[in-house]
Amino acid sequence: MVDEQPMVRHGFALSIGEICPGTRVLEAGSLDEALDIGRKTPELALVLYDPGPQRGEEAEASGGAIVGLRRLKETLGEVPVLILTNSDEVADIVDSVRMGARGYVLKTSPPEVLEHAISLALSGDVFLPLPRAVLNGALSEGPRGNDDILDRLTDRQRDVFELLLAGHSNKEIARGLGVLEGTVKVHVRAIMQKLGVRNRTQVAVVAARNGCFNGEG
Repeated sequence: MVDEQPMVRHGFALSIGEICPGTRVLEAGSLDEALDIGRKTPELALVLYDPGPQRGEEAEASGGAIVGLRRLKETLGEVPVLILTNSDEVADIVDSVRMGARGYVLKTSPPEVLEHAISLALSGDVFLPLPRAVLNGALSEGPRGNDDILDRLTDRQRDVFELLLAGHSNKEIARGLGVLEGTVKVHVRAIMQKLGVRNRTQVAVVAARNGCFNGEG
């Protein structure tokens, strides 16, 4: 758990311990400390990283959030990294997943969201908070090609698409729609083919670029 604020860091460490009983949670107050822990801990399973300010002068002075994420990925290799932050800017989310983050969790989220994100990251999937709340504010200039994207999808594929953007696993989507998990996999593959992408992260990036779910309806 990497966060420069000791009380916040420790609070999240306790929460992680409750989410994953029996897990040993190591705390780091800086990126350099986290990198040192990573080098000394080959059994490390997951990193939750608050990069601090994402953009602006303060971020530039600290080397930038993306630079920190890049250094973590270079040092830790395949160890998944979850970004834990206060920034809900779509550009920050997209930049982070492009750099290899396994998920992006807002500190204002309820505990069950963190639990879900950790579960997805450890299973090799990606958690993104892209629908509605984030896109509604950050893409307020209006959709850019959203209708074109949705017009490519069938009604059922649109249902899967929205749940996919919400970060749900195939099993959760199947349960929510009352269909078989295999059916969801078929829909996901079809959505990717229609959008010209190869994975769930790229689906989210295309959705963000095109202003999908810009409203509350």
